[in-house]
Amino acid sequence: MTTDTTTRSRSRRSALVGAIFLMATSAIGPGFITQTTTFTAKLGAAFAFGILMSILVDFVVQMNIWRIISVSGKRAHEIAHAVVPGAGHLLAALVILGGLVFNIGNVAGTGLGLNAALGLDPKLGGALSALLAIVVFTVKRAGLAMDRLLIVLGVLMVLLTLYVSIVSQPPVGDALRQTVLPDDIDFAAITTIIGGTVGGYITYSGAHRLLDSGTTGPEHAREVTRGALTGIAVTGLMRFLLFLAILGVVAGGVVLDTSGNATAQAFESAAGEFGQRAFGVVLWAAAITSVVGAAFTSVSFLNAFSPALAQGRPRSWATVAFIAVSTVIYLLIGTAPAALLVFAGGFNGLILPIGFTILLYAAWRRRELLKGYAYPAWLLGLGAIAAALTWYMGATSARTIFDYLSG
Repeated sequence: MTTDTTTRSRSRRSALVGAIFLMATSAIGPGFITQTTTFTAKLGAAFAFGILMSILVDFVVQMNIWRIISVSGKRAHEIAHAVVPGAGHLLAALVILGGLVFNIGNVAGTGLGLNAALGLDPKLGGALSALLAIVVFTVKRAGLAMDRLLIVLGVLMVLLTLYVSIVSQPPVGDALRQTVLPDDIDFAAITTIIGGTVGGYITYSGAHRLLDSGTTGPEHAREVTRGALTGIAVTGLMRFLLFLAILGVVAGGVVLDTSGNATAQAFESAAGEFGQRAFGVVLWAAAITSVVGAAFTSVSFLNAFSPALAQGRPRSWATVAFIAVSTVIYLLIGTAPAALLVFAGGFNGLILPIGFTILLYAAWRRRELLKGYAYPAWLLGLGAIAAALTWYMGATSARTIFDYLSG
């Protein structure tokens, strides 16, 4: 193997790891944490079925989207525009709108985190965190320092959640039974956590990262699919671990206030004041990176309307403006932060099937967009089932999801 070949192979592996990391960190944010807590407190062990369903749908969605985008070498809105003229603008607008809703929730998450860790008012904490996020984005050294800190905090999050899931002594047997035989099925909950894991900008973040690295073409289809599966497996495992931690607290008789910072309350019940404050730091870290990530990825869709915003200084200023607008809206509206975080996932779950259906159609009927690649019939079939399911769940749960805003 030549030096050039080895270098290219390492570069591709690095790009794939980067895409997996971007997808997983985008998914495991404040919305992910708050949604899991809210629905565990509401449904108890029956929420295990919702988690299983969401993981299965997430696998199919990401396998298809990563493969279609990487094989074609085109961004999602470019494929959509090639399939139906104007559809690219629609998809870009929906992703940007969904990203804005997500980012309002992310700013809210930073406020919840600082409230749990330091006792700060959530809106003050959100405003200060947004200013820091802009500094992290614009100052390279600050971003590098934050990246290193987040590795440590990510490990802390996993260990803390594992510890709480053990000491809270959840009814594991009941949870396993209800994973396949639930006492209650809540489609709004399933739609919300699907949207919080692979909805909105998260759907395309990892795949677009592969495009930026040049990992494109049919020859990379299998490794790209493995990458998508790995990213979802990581988020699915973390979701179930957090579910068990909260379930143990709820099953122990603790009544969580889901209109406030219920996850911090659960961690305090299981691990005392240290648990609450440590969780607050972790939640803040997950939220502030999501603020930057959601803004950066959402703004990447603006080039569907103006190519000048594709890169360089205009894109940087647009990203800063996106964070600022998200923060101002959060400060102006009266909805509780936790309700915002749940609604953000639900809203993005509602718009998910639109882009997914367009990309599946491209794989089915527009083979030339995929450079003549013979798309696997089994993967297309699973995609069609998942798309139909997300359309059905969205139609039946839309009203309930918008009701979350009054929470």
